[in-house]
Amino acid sequence: MADNDRIEQAAQFLLEGHKTRSKYEAMPEEIAPRDESEAYEIQEAFHKLVIPQRGALAGYKIALTSAVMQNMVGFDHPCSGAIFANGVKNSPVTVDRSDYVRLGAECEIAVQLNDELPASEGPYDRQSVAKAVDAVMPAFELIEDRGADYKDLLFLGVMADNAWNAGVVLGEPIIDWQDIDLVSAAGEMVINGEPAGEGKGGDALGHPLDALAWLANNLAERGKSLQRDMIVMTGSIVSTKFLNAGDEVSFEIDTLGEVWLSVS
Repeated sequence: MADNDRIEQAAQFLLEGHKTRSKYEAMPEEIAPRDESEAYEIQEAFHKLVIPQRGALAGYKIALTSAVMQNMVGFDHPCSGAIFANGVKNSPVTVDRSDYVRLGAECEIAVQLNDELPASEGPYDRQSVAKAVDAVMPAFELIEDRGADYKDLLFLGVMADNAWNAGVVLGEPIIDWQDIDLVSAAGEMVINGEPAGEGKGGDALGHPLDALAWLANNLAERGKSLQRDMIVMTGSIVSTKFLNAGDEVSFEIDTLGEVWLSVS
């Protein structure tokens, strides 16, 4: 089978799984990604299929920037996925549990860009990406893993499946963020009044802006650039928590404020 045919068949396999809300399963071996490059090719083909429903590209998520998340899925370095316009929500928000096969939430620092980070100007580091950051904010990433079995997970397939992004919930943006210590800022997730996890901003690759630089460089390797006004989720500092109807969830991080999510 030609490689282009494999990529398109894999993207269609993912699309059908989401349409039918079937339990997550590994792709058949003949179309499964053989390396990270193929996983991203499938992901991009999948993006083209879902944009009519999910809206235009609004930014990116970075998965597995913290040890707690890498340990959860058994993959030892970051990857990225897209955020689509129809999935961007502002706190406080209520989501319908029935819209998801299995709904997860992750706790992150998000950044909004006020300038482009062109592929041609890389490689980037913390200092060079900072000039493009307009605001930072606490945020939830919504995860749709379709009931995947984490004990039997081939993560290249998850990468292809847009790293399971199902939207984001953004807190109030902080414009004057430059003097905030984003490394030591401590965050706590609370579900129904009970502590559910904690972490620090520095758990995301040492600094949230190091995660942003990783993304800019990873995209540049694929000929892509971060654009003005995009949202970037820099990675969860708390392991994914799965939610049920009736849950009330908050994530508060020092100096950045709080984000709220209700599940109906």
